[in-house]
Amino acid sequence: MSQKSTKIPNGVMLNAYPDSIGTKLSDTVALLKRPEFKDVFSLFYALPTFFNSDLDRGFSIIDYDLNKDLVTPEDLETLEELNVMLKFDIVLNHLSVGSPQFQDMLTHGDDSKYKDFFINWNQFWEGNGTKNEQGIIVPKKEYLDKLFMRKPGLPILNVLFPDGSERPYWNTFYQQVTFHPIQQKDLEGIDISEDDRAHTVSLVNDAIGAGEELSSIRFRESVRPHKKHILTVVNQKRTYLGQMDVNANSELVWDFYDETLKKVSAFGCKILRLDAFAYLHKEVGKTNFFNTPGTWDHLERIRKIAEKYELVLLPEIHSEYGLGLHDEVASKGYQIYDFFFPGLVIHTLETADATALVKWANEIVTKVYKTVNMLGCHDGIPVLDLKGVEKNGEYHKGLLQDAEIENIINIILDRGGRVKNIYDPEGNKISYYQVNATFYSALGENDDKLLLARALQLFMPGIPQIWYLDLFAGKNDYVAADAAGTGGHKEINRTTLSQEDIEAGLQKEVVLRQLEMLRLRNTHPAFNGKLSVTNINKDYLEISWKNGDEIALLKADLSDMTFEITVS
Repeated sequence: MSQKSTKIPNGVMLNAYPDSIGTKLSDTVALLKRPEFKDVFSLFYALPTFFNSDLDRGFSIIDYDLNKDLVTPEDLETLEELNVMLKFDIVLNHLSVGSPQFQDMLTHGDDSKYKDFFINWNQFWEGNGTKNEQGIIVPKKEYLDKLFMRKPGLPILNVLFPDGSERPYWNTFYQQVTFHPIQQKDLEGIDISEDDRAHTVSLVNDAIGAGEELSSIRFRESVRPHKKHILTVVNQKRTYLGQMDVNANSELVWDFYDETLKKVSAFGCKILRLDAFAYLHKEVGKTNFFNTPGTWDHLERIRKIAEKYELVLLPEIHSEYGLGLHDEVASKGYQIYDFFFPGLVIHTLETADATALVKWANEIVTKVYKTVNMLGCHDGIPVLDLKGVEKNGEYHKGLLQDAEIENIINIILDRGGRVKNIYDPEGNKISYYQVNATFYSALGENDDKLLLARALQLFMPGIPQIWYLDLFAGKNDYVAADAAGTGGHKEINRTTLSQEDIEAGLQKEVVLRQLEMLRLRNTHPAFNGKLSVTNINKDYLEISWKNGDEIALLKADLSDMTFEITVS
């Protein structure tokens, strides 16, 4: 069953965090009210620090209430007055450990109504694996080998229940456990001397400070009989950060989804991006990524809720072109992200060959895909998405050959990009997931290439989504990436722009010319018509839009990175 249509403008979409520009959303709203931005954007994809969150720059949701530090109801009213519709995320697969549901489970344990809101790993795999020394079930090899890992090791977080027991819960993405120093008074219930108590506190706190395994602490002989009790005290003071997978078999989870979609609709949301939806369905004997038919069943159930609140769904999925998952999602009537486009643009410009890009554009037109495309974004530049794969004993071609994809990766890395890896169940890196860089730096910080890339994007089919930093020709931010530590590669493309940065940017030709093109794309009626994409030569292409007598034409010469736009 396909999704019911809701009218969404075929205009241009800004993409930013609420505090990407200035310090809060009102600064972005003020930018959109400037004369330079008049009629430039019809949509705004506000990333999820819009809501209350605590990790992964917003994708670890505590709840879907407005983040009062960054967003006000007046901001939403002004965006509505500017005729700017909103796009939000709902993170289907997980919630923060700081969420009311998880905190209720930590507090009430087996008596919590939310005990089954999350996935107890051992209960899930019971009878289908063997417990290790830590009491965690390791699935049978034939099951373990199928799991798609986003980090090394089993995807679990050990959760301390009020009764003192530790239970592993499914945790596909991020986690952090912090142990806090103890004081002598914390050990007053343990029958040891004052001197032993002081010595024990010193040992424990030194181990915490050094990041050592607490179970390996060598206590005094007089203290050793109380080791278990002492470690229980230490564990009770630990805190968590993390994104806990929710249990889609729980009706409470679906009640939560309904409540959330109702809430974001009231905020003015028109498009809802389904983040990590392909991980939601889990079943023994299948991979934990896009299981069928279970994933389709979940998506259909979400669709019915979305229709009730007049929301258009945009399922987010990274997958190799050869698998055809994008085609399956699109065939159900959903919008899809064009994750193939960024890598194809880099390939096109660096090889002066538009063959692959034109082929993909014509496929979008022929199959009537409803797409959202981008150059840069809050995440990385996709690369695996372009690949071909073996499927059912037959090789299905990608949009590019593996050697061409490796060339893209090497070009971006040579220009300072960084990588995100994926792992097999044994923790071995098996591939790059994406490459992190600003799109401007990925293009060698070349103004002509960025302008041509933007022109290609704006003439491609679909809604063009514009990362705020690309608009201002942002460069790789190595200081931010290094300061963020492990997993900080994404911060290379998330620099906050100050008012001074904005003023300086609006003096640059590369910024002003982009704004001119964006306004044309956002307002010209030709872009509501039919699209034609033609290779004249491999290094020269023409893309035209025609709507009655209205015409918009792009002529692009890849040999010298020049282009011309003409309109009726």
